[in-house]
Amino acid sequence: MTATCIMVLGTTSGAGKSWLTTALCRYFARQGLKVAPFKAQNMSNNARVVASQDGQGEIGSAQYFQALAAKAEPEVRMNPLLLKPEADTHSQVVLMGQVSDALTVMPWRTRSNHVWPQVAAALDELRAANDVVVIEGAGSPAEINLSGSDIVNMRVARHCAAACLLVTDIDRGGAFAHLYGTWALLPADERALIKGFVLNKFRGDASLLAPAPQRLQDLTGIPTVATLPMWWQHGLPEEDGVFDDRSTSQGAVNLTVAVVAYPRISNLDEFQPLKNIPGVRLMWVRSPADLAALTARDWVVLPGSKATSADLAWLRAQGLDAAVARHAARGGAVLGVCGGLQMLGEALIDPHNIEGNAPGLGLLPLVTVFEAVKTVCRTQTCFDTAMAEGAGLPPAGAATALASPWAALAGVPLSGYEIHQGQTAQHAAMAQAGDVARAVLPGGLGWLNASGNVLGIYLHGLFEDPAALQALFGTRLSGPVPTLETVFERMADFVESHFEPGVLNGLLAHAPPGAGAS
Repeated sequence: MTATCIMVLGTTSGAGKSWLTTALCRYFARQGLKVAPFKAQNMSNNARVVASQDGQGEIGSAQYFQALAAKAEPEVRMNPLLLKPEADTHSQVVLMGQVSDALTVMPWRTRSNHVWPQVAAALDELRAANDVVVIEGAGSPAEINLSGSDIVNMRVARHCAAACLLVTDIDRGGAFAHLYGTWALLPADERALIKGFVLNKFRGDASLLAPAPQRLQDLTGIPTVATLPMWWQHGLPEEDGVFDDRSTSQGAVNLTVAVVAYPRISNLDEFQPLKNIPGVRLMWVRSPADLAALTARDWVVLPGSKATSADLAWLRAQGLDAAVARHAARGGAVLGVCGGLQMLGEALIDPHNIEGNAPGLGLLPLVTVFEAVKTVCRTQTCFDTAMAEGAGLPPAGAATALASPWAALAGVPLSGYEIHQGQTAQHAAMAQAGDVARAVLPGGLGWLNASGNVLGIYLHGLFEDPAALQALFGTRLSGPVPTLETVFERMADFVESHFEPGVLNGLLAHAPPGAGAS
């Protein structure tokens, strides 16, 4: 194996592992090294479609962005095991990019033994093809109830003799206890792999931390190698959970985009670019009260879902179904993406008992049938050039009221991805009666209602596509929307300026190539 392995561990979930791994990928890549990211097992409903041996498959969004930061082509070996939660005690298992029904129903501890050979093989193949592999752990490496079936933290570190950084969220409090307790619970051979502690999300004067870093080093022998200040606006899409909705744009807010945050929301990272559009506020909605202040010019978005029928039931239980319908009735724009598109129709039909039958919201005359095989693919497509005229809206290129903004997308070529377990078509009886949704993307990927304000699409990534952003917000853009390249470079600058001099390059010497114990 030729690659040096550097691993980012955390004292808790949310400590900053994904962010720091991404920053390190770009830092080492711009040293002229060939870099790849790796996370053995990720649990997230945010996924991207990437290359696989079988064509295309899924990996966690975090590893997708880490690959881009590393200037590498994203591929399934970078995240060989992806768990997509469908309920509090159940997840769909994706192995090497493909759904595995057998692993999905297998007990968790038994599953680990089955997948470790493929996890190790994926890592070893990346090590053989790169100079550096930057590895992200999961949760905490000191979860001793899980250590016997670990395939993502110290088993990985031992396998590749990784030089490990242990990061903690100091904003939560108890950071030094978290660092010491994590270190103390590890066996001696695993402690030896930890080369530095990192304090993340620090507010204030770092000199006030003394004498704690030195006392911690006296106890453990491990230095604190970086204190990273709190940085709200780094621009990297969040991996899990609803991210902060404070807009980073300038000027008065004249458009609110309200995204319904149901319990099994998926691929929420695709809305991150909206935070940077001047005059646009992105907000997360969980109750009808959150929609009460919207005007007809504002947008409501039903995002993707990993459990569409269950999230639709939740939406009804909150009274959000009526609130969304009221917004649409007064001409407000409504967008459904993937699972959101399915919710907008008349019915969800589940002949394979995947998610369950359910009535839809009835805002589009469509029916979705869940299928046994999931659609996973990258997609290039184009909105119908006659979309505006067919919906009775102004022609493409003409000024369009914000209540019906989708006409601006007419003729716009788009690049995105599909991840959905179902196909959607016209409701036959309603179509015969004259209630027809206009197909605005080929292959059943997009539908528009007769009045033109309700749009449903299977295509993820609309707001990440520069052409779509220009079409929808061109008059608002005072300059180019910050690109991911800009974000990655700023992140690499940030870690370079806040780590102790020589530490990052020193990690390359700390972790000699070669396999350790598995």
